[in-house]
Amino acid sequence: MKRILSALALILLSASLAAAAPLDSFNGQKGTLDIAGGTAHIPVMKKAAQAIMTANHDIRITVAGGGSGVGVQKVGEGLVQIGNTGRALKQGEIDRYGLVSFPFAIDGVAIVVNPANGVQAMSKAQLKDVFAGKVKNWKELGGKDAPISLYVREDGSGTRETFEERALDKGTSAGGANVVNSNGAMKTAVAQDENAIGYVGIGHLDNSICGVTVDGMVPSQENAANGSYTITRLLYMNTKGEPSGLTRLFVDYIYSPDGKEFISSSGYIPVDKK
Repeated sequence: MKRILSALALILLSASLAAAAPLDSFNGQKGTLDIAGGTAHIPVMKKAAQAIMTANHDIRITVAGGGSGVGVQKVGEGLVQIGNTGRALKQGEIDRYGLVSFPFAIDGVAIVVNPANGVQAMSKAQLKDVFAGKVKNWKELGGKDAPISLYVREDGSGTRETFEERALDKGTSAGGANVVNSNGAMKTAVAQDENAIGYVGIGHLDNSICGVTVDGMVPSQENAANGSYTITRLLYMNTKGEPSGLTRLFVDYIYSPDGKEFISSSGYIPVDKK
């Protein structure tokens, strides 16, 4: 019996040490790490930053948004150590700045309307007509007689690029649409406008907005993971050249069991490091 208890204690101790190991890599480290870019990444980055700074008070990590374009520009110009994007880097960006990408999560992009809207399902053809400005009133889609309020993300947004490529089949949105600069701002806008339609990362869905079923595809992370929802993208961390020091430790930490938990709890699907 004693041997069994000793073996169990050893297993539990090993598991505890394994769990602590990712944060232990920051022992004795000092310095500042600045992160900026895609807004979908912020919940994951903040959770990781908080865990690291709680374990080591000599490390300071800042996390800012700005969108994928800002992430590329800031990391490329050396203004931050990690620039986040909700899309793959373009070859010109890689060539210009010497960037290296680290995909760490799968995210879906959900088309969203106000919960009071009676239209919560449509075909992709209808969706394309709505964002092209060809369908301007909800009654044309079986809803109430009210003008459609279009909301889109800013140029350079990875969410916008994924939406236009996957949902609009590389189409573009009509001029005159309302432009917002983050997933959070999109949620607020749609939640406050009964006639609104827009799009957010699936991880941002909550009861303040309603995800739209498109061609029978229900927006959820489970469906994004199993391939039945196809309006999806990868989330990336990008560094200028191969990362080293604190930057390397942070990138590795995102792929650790801790990091995967942060990713899952933020509504995304972890991706193993390649």
